[in-house]
Amino acid sequence: MRRALPLLSAMAIAAPATAQTIKPLVDVRLREEHVAQDGLPQDADAVTMRVRTGLQASEGHWSALAEAQGNLAIVPDYFDGVHPNAARPLIGDPQSIGLYRAQVQYKTDPLTLTVGRQRIVLDDERFVGAAAIRNNGQTFDAVRVELVPVKGVKADLSYVWGVRTVWGIDGTGARPRSIGGDTVLANLGWASPIGTLTGFAYLIDEDEAAVQGFRLSSQTYGTRLAGSKALGKAKLAYQASWARQSDYHRNPNSYSADYWLADVALDLNGPRLGGGYEVLGADRGQALTSFQTPLSSIFKFQGWADKFTTTPPDGIRDLYASTGWGWKQVGAVKAVSLSAIWHRFESDRLVRHYGNEIDLLAQGKIGRTTASLRYANYQADRFATDTQKLWLQLDWTI
Repeated sequence: MRRALPLLSAMAIAAPATAQTIKPLVDVRLREEHVAQDGLPQDADAVTMRVRTGLQASEGHWSALAEAQGNLAIVPDYFDGVHPNAARPLIGDPQSIGLYRAQVQYKTDPLTLTVGRQRIVLDDERFVGAAAIRNNGQTFDAVRVELVPVKGVKADLSYVWGVRTVWGIDGTGARPRSIGGDTVLANLGWASPIGTLTGFAYLIDEDEAAVQGFRLSSQTYGTRLAGSKALGKAKLAYQASWARQSDYHRNPNSYSADYWLADVALDLNGPRLGGGYEVLGADRGQALTSFQTPLSSIFKFQGWADKFTTTPPDGIRDLYASTGWGWKQVGAVKAVSLSAIWHRFESDRLVRHYGNEIDLLAQGKIGRTTASLRYANYQADRFATDTQKLWLQLDWTI
């Protein structure tokens, strides 16, 4: 944050001295997570409570917010990624307390300028996201400019000098509390008649030797099309993406790897069907020479069992299909949904079967509280070990 302090101070002085609107920020999460993993003598059980609280003040085009967060391990029978516990599986929610966001923003119709510690979510979060499933989340110390020069066109450019990771205040070594560097995130989108067409360039500089010896620094260039079409009362959504990644800055590896995605989803005003194919390619089969996404919300992709948070040396191919049903309201419960996703994982190089996974989710909302029950079952073939995970979660927010 030290690089941003002079600019934050100048913006605060330029902003009106008295805010017309004060908005409280409160977000509470209570979760029980259970993990059974072959090869470890004990299961993991984590009962955690995450609280975020802060204030947002706004006047005209200006706003400023500060938000703190704390994560308490009520039942700490798990390996949290920071404090060693070789007997139990990893659940990446270490106890922590700290500053989650602190930003100043100037916003008009064509321009939004945000400076400070902030969430940055780009497209579907495949490359840059908030890692919302983890209690400590992921935020960025950054300057972000969002510009709409003409209707239907949006430019989004961020300079990031620090990534605040999910490992919290005790993060260290390969799982630090923050990762410094000079990262540039550039995204240019056009709302075409068939969907939003986006070109992107992500220059990721992870300038910490303890984090894989700089081997997660990469430059990624690509394009994405995402759109939807009404089919009577039904709705068809689709997306396709391609990108190429290579080494960047201090990365000692020399590699290049491709990314491909094709995805469709059909909402029949209740029943839902979907499927897709995603490839994170490999170069020569050496560690960290395959396509990596270190800033993504990785939990959303390649199964909830988290077996592929780092892409294997031979890459990964993910063939998946989903089904589900949604209701606007069932009794007093709103936004009710049931869903199931099946994955078949293979290596991109040499095409070996890694394993299969089934993911199940039920959720609904009463008032300001969202309840969810989630399950993941990974059946290993040639990668990792059989793993089952179960979550029961309550989220309350204002």
